Amino acid sequence: MHETPDDLTRLQRLLDESMAAAGRHLREIHTDERVMTAAETVAAMDGMRVLALSTVSAAGEPIVAPVDGILYRGRLHVGSAPDAVRTRHLAVRPAVSAAWIDGEVHAVVVHGRAERVDLTDPAEAGFRACLIEVYAPRYGPDWIEWAERAAVYHRIEPRRMFAARLAEA
Repeated sequence: MHETPDDLTRLQRLLDESMAAAGRHLREIHTDERVMTAAETVAAMDGMRVLALSTVSAAGEPIVAPVDGILYRGRLHVGSAPDAVRTRHLAVRPAVSAAWIDGEVHAVVVHGRAERVDLTDPAEAGFRACLIEVYAPRYGPDWIEWAERAAVYHRIEPRRMFAARLAEA
């Protein structure tokens, strides 16, 4: 877990405000007993999770695809290739939605705007270290050099976020 107490407070406020603005149908599914706290959300999403990421095409159509997702400092981060369609979409239309659905156990959904992350920026040293922690055991210690050359990362600045336990694990 890389979240500070301030990160957890900010994430909890976002989750609470999102539920307060949710429609009736969502509130019927995400009952008080099922809604996850910020701390529960962070614990459930530890490490890398495969997300369904939806971007917007030039024609205004949604395009969804699986991506690696990492929750870091209370924000979802997603990676892709520089020449991927989703990367081109986000460069001109940063509106994005992402969902992590763990069978019928957990659901975390975020809607917001994607901001590109520069892994060589000293301000992103913590996120860079998090990526190394997640990927170096799988791909070796040189993985980060590859990522700096061949991957693109975006942070989703959330407008709304929902997290729920759908059933007991």
